[in-house]
Amino acid sequence: MKKIIQLLFLVSLSSFSQVGGESIYNFLNLTGSARQAALGGKTLTLLDDVNQPLWNPSSINKNLDNQLSLNYMNFLADVSLTSATFAHSFNENFGTLHTGITYLNYGKFIGADENGVETGTFKAYDLAFSIGYSYNISESDFFVGATIRLINSVIENYSSFGISSDVAILYYNEYKPYVFTVVVRNIGYQITAFDETREKLPLQIELGATYKLENVPLTWYFTFDNLQQWDISESNPSNATTDINGIVTDEKITFIDNSIRHLSVGAELFSEGAFTIRLGYNFRRSKELQLIDTRTFSGFTAGFGLKMKKFNFNYAFSKYHPASNASTFSLLINLN
Repeated sequence: MKKIIQLLFLVSLSSFSQVGGESIYNFLNLTGSARQAALGGKTLTLLDDVNQPLWNPSSINKNLDNQLSLNYMNFLADVSLTSATFAHSFNENFGTLHTGITYLNYGKFIGADENGVETGTFKAYDLAFSIGYSYNISESDFFVGATIRLINSVIENYSSFGISSDVAILYYNEYKPYVFTVVVRNIGYQITAFDETREKLPLQIELGATYKLENVPLTWYFTFDNLQQWDISESNPSNATTDINGIVTDEKITFIDNSIRHLSVGAELFSEGAFTIRLGYNFRRSKELQLIDTRTFSGFTAGFGLKMKKFNFNYAFSKYHPASNASTFSLLINLN
């Protein structure tokens, strides 16, 4: 039974790995917001979305006061991601607090002993709870924010606890068409390990930007991720070549090819209207999941948003592979 648990653990790590090398709690880098997912999955500068502080605490602001969001993503296989966020402004002096909870359910598994005899079923899940705060630097257009997060991961009767933090700085001027931010995510420590070996958290340094066109109802979003490690490339086995002698040569990744894998792009049309159209593209996902001589559209994301008086509904479709896609649903409620 222990070997089965260890195998499941390794599979879960590889399934959600971000950069070469093992790390723990990689579910923290999954996108739970439909709007963020539709814009390429990495957007950091959504200042009117109460889900954004889960990725960028400096985006917490007073306009998110009493905003509640419920999110659900039907991920790969039977895996599902559920999250909820809420923000509340106490007063002008203290500012706004943001809270969020994320739950990744891997579903049920059949347990067996070393002889292959079934011992019943068990569950596996990841859970995180966060509190965030942002502060506007006096007489400036800069905002600094931080989030503290408690993490719990469970596989059968094995469990792990951890703590992490995100820190960020953001530039925003309501009279300017652009927004910039730098975020350092998942700074933390695994307090208790599944076994005797503690693992590193999936640290990421990201740069985000927004540019809103003046005469066209279109907003562009750009994100450069994993800046803490320049070489994030992984050869795609589908692009390997075999010569007449049967020698296999792995794909060679150029400097430009590796560079573009840090980038994701999103576009939002009619962002201030009742109906919004969103498109995105994740270059790394596209490169690593493409197939030879087959157009898979991997890395492509799309979605829409509906705005009503008290409710906003967002949907996103994320293309991973011909065999699997993901749908994300978000309901935002104004409690004021």
